[in-house]
Amino acid sequence: MSLPASSSSLSSLPQASGLPHALTPYGWDEAWAAEFAPYADQGLLPGRVVRVDRGQCDVMTADGIVRADTAFVTPHDPLRVICTGDWAVLEAHGNPRYVKTYLPRRTAFVRSTSSKRSEGQILAANVDHAIIAVSLAVELDLGRIERFLALAWESGAQPLVVLTKADLVPDPVTLGHLVEDVETAAPGVGVLTVSSMTGEGTDVLAAVVGSGTSVLLGISGAGKSTLANALLGTYVMEVQETRDADGKGRHTTTTRNLLALPGGGVLIDTPGLRGVGLFDAEAGVGQVFSEIEEYAERCRFHDCAHEAEPGCAVRAALASGELSERRMESYRKLLRENQRIVAKTDARLRSELKRDWRLRSAEGRANYSAKRTGRA
Repeated sequence: MSLPASSSSLSSLPQASGLPHALTPYGWDEAWAAEFAPYADQGLLPGRVVRVDRGQCDVMTADGIVRADTAFVTPHDPLRVICTGDWAVLEAHGNPRYVKTYLPRRTAFVRSTSSKRSEGQILAANVDHAIIAVSLAVELDLGRIERFLALAWESGAQPLVVLTKADLVPDPVTLGHLVEDVETAAPGVGVLTVSSMTGEGTDVLAAVVGSGTSVLLGISGAGKSTLANALLGTYVMEVQETRDADGKGRHTTTTRNLLALPGGGVLIDTPGLRGVGLFDAEAGVGQVFSEIEEYAERCRFHDCAHEAEPGCAVRAALASGELSERRMESYRKLLRENQRIVAKTDARLRSELKRDWRLRSAEGRANYSAKRTGRA
């Protein structure tokens, strides 16, 4: 199986002279050292956030783990709060120690919260690989996989779908069909089958996450913590059995934890996600459904809605069977959802949506009136 190359490889970067040795396994490199240089002149210290609690966080520094207060980095914008994976700028002394700020993020994995305000929630920062864990113990939900992929692409990380618990599908033909289904839903993304029980695929996954920072994502019961333990080579993350009634998992991991892997690389394990709401992820959706966007480029009209317009290449692909109805419906659903989320914070777009809604309503009323009266 071939996997797409990572967008970045920290291990390939030259090590700057004088870098804190303890931070190198956590992703410290010359680029971060250059970013931190102005703070070093002020006598401040760098460190990577390994865990965040309410009002405090654990930061790995050159001298080990430091418990620090986050009072200076708790703005009203939830996307600017400090997060696991951030590179913190710490006071050198004090009791308590304070995080003064954090270095600009290279990437950020953000989802929409379940609140009515539809705020964004940052799950992990400075991530190179987004590992989407999907359990083969339950029926595949391709739509959910596409959601995770849209957020992963939007974050700037390289996605990888890992089908866990492969030992529960002993028939290789059935397993092959499941992998094909996921590959169809994940164009341009590697799909790997693994089993923490037998060790199948874990060596390949270890090679992928052996450089840079990886985040493990998925719903409860997907086997993320078991997978993390397999990669760490020791029992670090607590695990629980899934429920027999529906195969769903119980929340075991309750915080996002950053761990250095023994073979190199850094892993962020996350709690199981109940909801995977999009947050301003139009580019990510386009990447997931790249084949639809390629068809759309061949439509006669550049603003084709792919509904009743003549010369629509997307509808032609649907009619010929080249494009599945499921993929098209999922594409439309995610675009509509993303548009609603953006409209709640974008006044101009919200106005355009209301105008379009009024026009469609007026058109619908006119069509109904014409049909009722028998006029063309």
